[in-house]
Amino acid sequence: MSFITNLFRKKNVADAIATAEHESETGAGLSKSLGVWDLTAFGIAAIIGAGIFSTIGTASYNGGPGVVFLFIFTAVACGFAAFAYAEFASLLPVSGSAYTYSYVAFGEFIAWIIGWALIMEYAVGNIVVAVSWSGYFTSLCDSVGWHIPAWAQTDYSTAHTGYNEAKAILAEGKTAADFTQRQIESLAAWEGAPMMGGLRMILDMPAILMSLLITALVYIGIKESRNAGNIMVVIKMAIVLMVIIVGVFYVDTDNWTPFLPHGFGGVMAGVSSVFFAYIGFDAISTTAEECKNPQRDLPKAMVYSIVICTVLYIIIALVLTGMVSYEQLNVNDPLAFVFEKIGMKWFSGIIAVSAVVAMAGVFLVFQLGQPRIWMTMSRDGLLPARFSHIHPRYQTPDFATLMTAVFVIVPMLFISSDLVLDLCSMGTLFAFVLVCGGVLKLQVTPNAPQGKFKTPYIDGKIIFPIMVLGAAAMCMYYSPEATKDWLQFKDGVHQIPMLLFAVVCVLLAVWSFQYNLSLIPTLGLICCLYMMAQIPSKSWLGFFIWLAIGLVIYFGYGHKHSKLNKA
Repeated sequence: MSFITNLFRKKNVADAIATAEHESETGAGLSKSLGVWDLTAFGIAAIIGAGIFSTIGTASYNGGPGVVFLFIFTAVACGFAAFAYAEFASLLPVSGSAYTYSYVAFGEFIAWIIGWALIMEYAVGNIVVAVSWSGYFTSLCDSVGWHIPAWAQTDYSTAHTGYNEAKAILAEGKTAADFTQRQIESLAAWEGAPMMGGLRMILDMPAILMSLLITALVYIGIKESRNAGNIMVVIKMAIVLMVIIVGVFYVDTDNWTPFLPHGFGGVMAGVSSVFFAYIGFDAISTTAEECKNPQRDLPKAMVYSIVICTVLYIIIALVLTGMVSYEQLNVNDPLAFVFEKIGMKWFSGIIAVSAVVAMAGVFLVFQLGQPRIWMTMSRDGLLPARFSHIHPRYQTPDFATLMTAVFVIVPMLFISSDLVLDLCSMGTLFAFVLVCGGVLKLQVTPNAPQGKFKTPYIDGKIIFPIMVLGAAAMCMYYSPEATKDWLQFKDGVHQIPMLLFAVVCVLLAVWSFQYNLSLIPTLGLICCLYMMAQIPSKSWLGFFIWLAIGLVIYFGYGHKHSKLNKA
């Protein structure tokens, strides 16, 4: 077998299921204790978090009240992807999520790439969540008179950057009155930090402690994690409903005019922030081996969680932009901010408590997801066997769980959270694209295995090519100058993501006509790829650097030790 052929060797569905069943029968498997509402609660716990309590503010500032269209678009894209996930989950009721699905559809090399991207999604995503959680927690502590020193509530990189910016402002002859709030906090952190061996001890203690506590909860068992997650969901849902019920009485419809102040471009500027609010639903699929009936319950839970959360997001966005002008919402705590603006500071305190609970719930689900990705990759021989070891008492992947904590806490010490939001969205969207592509691949593969759940089939033979031609015609009619500049490649390297998107659209239009491709997974792939193309090109560079590191590990260890290679 040639080297290239070896790269695309595929996992057999029956073998994947048999391996998981063998682990369970020998007592080395995971505990099966999750039902459909437990899974739905996990999905809501992952989706209702930093997005609704933090990033929705920036998205509303960029898009105005029309940001609801971005929530709808993102939900539709995730819904299309959810059908693809559900189909694979029905076919392969084992841990591994998009990694395992890609192994069956595309082969080992693509599976490794997506598995490595998922590691970035969960680890990087949890850095963002942990730092956001710390911000709400420290604000809450300040409100009750317990002040955490500035050096103990930020990371080294942010403090150093802010300190240098502040010194540069002073060097220009300006005063501290010209500092931003972040620069004030960074200066205080840098100058007040204790020294140890010539190094300033600057670290986000609340974020680190929360990471350790949640990891400990995930380590001791899925039942304990389920119970904690369900409690968090009840609390956060109660607060979100309270915000809607109370806030609707303070809505001024004049604030909804103009509805699209910055046009469609302004709406799409918040794509990373809004998509980050949805990425948790795919974490449900990583718990497949811990479900009582995964083939029935996983598809339902994915759809339920997306629908429930989308309705809440749209209503919250309308309430926020109705209570105050969208121009005031570029803040880290928009829900608390709008109630302070209307003189209900006591209610903003309740929201702060809810945010602490909500984002801890998101962190919990993400910390559940990543160890199970590593566990599955280890079972396949692509990572050392230690990663697939199951604790005999707790029935959880113990070593993988501990390593997940390391991957979150260590980067948190020196990487600014501002740098990682786009990377998290990139990794997730990439996974969605490949899962949708995997469903299309199975559709055109003769005698492909079938699960109990099938994505509703709508023939895209004519519909999708017409949609592509219609979109191109609209671009040329409504934005002739912008389209002309794009065709002339005037944006240079920054245009490459959209160029890739256009090429894939054309190829899928041809293949849809040729192979009668199913419309839903095709639209899922295109919607997710479009959102990827809206992320700045510098983040694409960071994503490719991460993939390059992964390829070094794969060719240095995984390719040789793969169980398919030994077979």
